[in-house]
Amino acid sequence: MSEPTKPRANPFRHQAYRFGQPEAPHYSLCPGAHPPVGSEEFARRMDRVGASLDAAGVAAVYLVHGTLVGEDAAGVVAELARVFPRAGRAVRRAIKQIVDKLSGEVGNYTGEFAECFEQAINRPERPHIPVRRFDWSSENHHLGRADGAVRLIDELVQAKPPAGRRVLLWGHSHAGNVFALASHLLSGNREAVDQFFGAAEIYYAWPLLRCVDVPVWKHVYELLGGPKSPLSEVALDLVTFGTPIRYGWNPAGYSRLLHFINHRPAQGLPEYRAAFPPRIDDVARAAGGDYVQQLGIAGTNVIPSVFAWRSWLADHRLGDLLQEDLPPERRRDRFRAGAIVPDAGTTLLVDYGPLEGGVTQHLAGHAVYTSRHWLLFHAEEIARRFYGQGADHD
Repeated sequence: MSEPTKPRANPFRHQAYRFGQPEAPHYSLCPGAHPPVGSEEFARRMDRVGASLDAAGVAAVYLVHGTLVGEDAAGVVAELARVFPRAGRAVRRAIKQIVDKLSGEVGNYTGEFAECFEQAINRPERPHIPVRRFDWSSENHHLGRADGAVRLIDELVQAKPPAGRRVLLWGHSHAGNVFALASHLLSGNREAVDQFFGAAEIYYAWPLLRCVDVPVWKHVYELLGGPKSPLSEVALDLVTFGTPIRYGWNPAGYSRLLHFINHRPAQGLPEYRAAFPPRIDDVARAAGGDYVQQLGIAGTNVIPSVFAWRSWLADHRLGDLLQEDLPPERRRDRFRAGAIVPDAGTTLLVDYGPLEGGVTQHLAGHAVYTSRHWLLFHAEEIARRFYGQGADHD
């Protein structure tokens, strides 16, 4: 009798929701006062940031939005694009323009934000560093984030950053989990790539016929199947803002990793834990920080429509691969743990102070990161912690 076949090991790392001390370093910060956007002091200090990025060899900066502010949050356009690709692209652009106009900088990186950032860090005497926006569907499920990771890799490869240079990526909310998945795909682990694309194959290729109708997936799969990662000669520096803890990270797929989290410690709890359950009035005032980051963990996905049955099945299979499930009686423990510090990279627990407006303006503390008001603070912290320069104050 032949030996039973052993199940394939899962190379994807699951983030644990633990009550105890986080494994990765974390620090508490209070930003304090800083000059307003457009002031001479703002321009001077952002110029120092630009100089540090140039000295470190940064070739480009990408801003990546989070959930629900993208080009296809409901997953409807993806089905149209299977049959009419050009029409799908046009509809996506139109939807994103509408979303940008309606949301502004409330949990969204606008074109004006990117333009302000790019102008502030560049000078004629230095090589130009573009600040680009990368759009993904923003669907709140495994497949949406997986599709974002695949398209992000394709975008970076097509941009052809010079070998030996760096690319700095800023990701708000679940864009950080798009980065996490990309880190596994770019790690050089062929088994991880095969399992990932195998789980999602029904989404991008018809079963039995194997006819590919989402060609970017097949293209990236082929790129990742080469003798080395298509971005192996480019260092990826990743920054997340308010990213809920979901997936693990593979350090072989990135160079540096930093997290910003809006947080105020709860009485009686260590600084690295959030209180659960939160009080409604605290959420309305963002009294404890970023409640979306605290609560948007495993178990909060929106399932794809059953009418898009291929997406639904691919999302289910990806869930088995990417997320360790818990028995029903233990699922509440995920939230009770109040885990807000990822197990990889360095986390900055930032007290941004009282936020203006109601919950629709600050999104329960989740919108603070994408405001130009905090651009200088974020840029200086990143330049200092990643590249050792860029800030002229403690």
